[in-house]
Amino acid sequence: MTASYPNLRLRRARASTWSRALYRENVLTPADLIWPLFVTDGEEVEEPVASLPGVSRWSVDGIAARAKEAVRLGIPCLALFPNTQPGRRSDDGAEALNPDNLMCRAIKAIKDACGGDIGILTDVALDPYTSHGQDGLIDEAGYVVNDDTVAVLVDQALNQAEAGADVIAPSDMMDGRVKAIRMALEMGGHHNVQIMSYAAKYASAFYGPFRDAVGSGGLLKGDKRSYQMDPANGDEALREVALDLAEGADSVMVKPGLPYLDIVRRVKERFEVPVFAYQVSGEYAMIEAAAAAGAGDRDALVLETLTAFKRAGCSGVLTYHAAHAARLLGA
Repeated sequence: MTASYPNLRLRRARASTWSRALYRENVLTPADLIWPLFVTDGEEVEEPVASLPGVSRWSVDGIAARAKEAVRLGIPCLALFPNTQPGRRSDDGAEALNPDNLMCRAIKAIKDACGGDIGILTDVALDPYTSHGQDGLIDEAGYVVNDDTVAVLVDQALNQAEAGADVIAPSDMMDGRVKAIRMALEMGGHHNVQIMSYAAKYASAFYGPFRDAVGSGGLLKGDKRSYQMDPANGDEALREVALDLAEGADSVMVKPGLPYLDIVRRVKERFEVPVFAYQVSGEYAMIEAAAAAGAGDRDALVLETLTAFKRAGCSGVLTYHAAHAARLLGA
């Protein structure tokens, strides 16, 4: 910077609305949003999630209606997560491979309702299907085994792709699963199915409400620190991202969001690939709690936090505020 005050007055560009718009470095639009939705059994069912005010589980018909709403709002993609019935959960998560499970039925309902007007991102991990709440298969000591889990994840990914999923999003954090899934998709003729890898997924305290929503919270035996990342580590995240890109990921995700904006920025600058962040359930719940307590304006909090993801380098954000934010942005 060569100029100095008063020749340079940085407030000049902030003095009017038109000028602030002209100089704005990052712009948030509905096209930057992915809307996570929870699927449950039954018909015409809406089950509010107590720990996520304003978020519900929807039966398949309700998911199709939400997809139509997303199209109207300009949201380009939905992320689906099933709340599997207890009787369909098992130690081996076999329901994940059922071509008529909740996830597959929801995919097909969205395709029937919206065709190619919206993308469908599907979670690949076993925690919504296991009776023990872990993301993979466990041995007698309760340790989540890697390679046997990957074999099941491959079949789960193929099951979802054959149902019509557009983006496979492995969230399990097993080593080698991206390569195995990519090879299976190619061999199965699913050449245009994308992989958005949960590349840097941390063992976070912010996941509690999500586990309530998919019904795994009360089932979880132990913790997930043997496969999810240590929140203290940043360099390790870059190694994880590098591996997943080498194995065939089209894009990568950092999860959670706001506490890890430094990771988003480092990944974007190092790899120059599409980077997404998941503004997770605990982050959403904190915003809702702050607004309910009068600690901040809800609309302003939502838009400011989502803009922070864009500023950090995100191509898009998974957020439970997607529909609300899209309405604000379209107003």
